[in-house]
Amino acid sequence: MIILWYKAFHVFFMVAWFAGIFYLPRLFVYHAENEATSDPDDKIENGSKEQTEVNQKTITTESIDHTSETLKVMERRLLYFVTPFAIFTLIFGLLLIHSYGMDWFRVSHWLHAKLLLVAFLYIYHGYCFVLLKRFKDNKNDKSARFFRIFNEVPVLILLAIIILAIVKPF
Repeated sequence: MIILWYKAFHVFFMVAWFAGIFYLPRLFVYHAENEATSDPDDKIENGSKEQTEVNQKTITTESIDHTSETLKVMERRLLYFVTPFAIFTLIFGLLLIHSYGMDWFRVSHWLHAKLLLVAFLYIYHGYCFVLLKRFKDNKNDKSARFFRIFNEVPVLILLAIIILAIVKPF
């Protein structure tokens, strides 16, 4: 019976973790787009205010800076909020493996593939901290397009993990 509790908590924490892991790169996209609008090469002097032309609207650099600072706070809070969910996902996953036993683990080849993908997700999660720091230090060198592609990585990995866990193809 305890195995069902482990499984329930494992799935719950995984869903909570993925909610954040899906949203964080989207914030990175917005942040990179915001930085692109504040590119010094695109700025023009208009009286005493420096301005940038974006989507046929004039946005002051103060507005761009405020948006950037707001995104930094949102990104940091989200990443630190979902990190415990990642940790609890791992803990309950390991408890499940331990509960099923080593004999089961040895013959569950689908699980080995799943664990490889899960390891990649934890590397992805760790890389999000690197990206967060780059934005914090105003040293991001990635484009919004990069972050759009980066945003799709956990979606595809989750699809593969679900197929492995439900279908157990090998």
